[in-house]
Amino acid sequence: MTNPFNTQQGAEIGDRLNPLVAGSGATDRASRAPRTVQTADGRVLPTRRRRSFGRWFADTGWRHLIGVVMLVFAAFPLLYVLSASLNPTGTLVGSNQLFRVVDFSNYVELFQRPQQPYAAWFLNSLVIGLVTAAGTVFLAALAAYAFSRLRFTGRRVGLLTLLLVQMFPQLLGVVAIFLLMSGIGEIFPQVGIGTQSGLILVYLGGALGVNTYLMYGFFNTIPVSIDEAAKLDGASHAQIFFGIVLRLVAPILAVVGLLSFIGTFSEFVIASIMLTDPQTQTLAVGLYQFVSQETSRNWAIFSAGAVLAAIPVMALFLYLQKYIIGGLTAGSVK
Repeated sequence: MTNPFNTQQGAEIGDRLNPLVAGSGATDRASRAPRTVQTADGRVLPTRRRRSFGRWFADTGWRHLIGVVMLVFAAFPLLYVLSASLNPTGTLVGSNQLFRVVDFSNYVELFQRPQQPYAAWFLNSLVIGLVTAAGTVFLAALAAYAFSRLRFTGRRVGLLTLLLVQMFPQLLGVVAIFLLMSGIGEIFPQVGIGTQSGLILVYLGGALGVNTYLMYGFFNTIPVSIDEAAKLDGASHAQIFFGIVLRLVAPILAVVGLLSFIGTFSEFVIASIMLTDPQTQTLAVGLYQFVSQETSRNWAIFSAGAVLAAIPVMALFLYLQKYIIGGLTAGSVK
């Protein structure tokens, strides 16, 4: 049996609570409902609620702040060098105020010094950088294709050897490189000390290992079924390599070529011991003469030369930028 008192009391309590519950639910729904505004033509559009500055900064604002700080950190040295190149005083201290003086006399004087032939240095760096980049791409692609597609004795040992050798920087072998090239120059003077061809050979030997390993991972992403289909049609390894594979690995070729060009274009230590004649020196070695002399340090001309030296690298980087991301990441899955 049910208790009529309890039933009646429960009904009365429920009648009293229902309006309160209904009212609170309506209030919550009203607070959650998007606010709207009516336009002049009668349309009703929702309006966004403005977030507080503290909440915006906690969500995304700190990222913008870090981005601005890093942008200033990266751009300030470049602006300072550009400002120094436009300052005719010839000192870095006089360039504390950016672009206080704008004068292009340093760029004109840069090409008017017979003892310091900047134009020859610039041309030498371009030739050495482009030849080294092309040779590195070609040789590394051949080696990477062999390691990726062919199965031979010592393949795994060869890959590990390439990886281990690259753990030691080429700078550690400067003395050995000098003695080796001196000995080779006595037999073959065309590739000895003081020759640009000898410097190119040194660059090719130093960059072959890491670039081969980088290309090897990218070559593995190409399906082997493409090679098998070409072999069924009677294609040789050379035809498959030059006619099919090289076209599919264009991104990694561009990346390796760009990295090789940048590395050789700005290299100083090995170039300084290999090239002794001012007419055959590169930009990195030649520009050092402007600031290495004790009594005549012209930082303004040095800055002007550095600004002009950055143009080929920047132009090549902008031209190949569409290949850079894909070339660096596509081979990582293997």
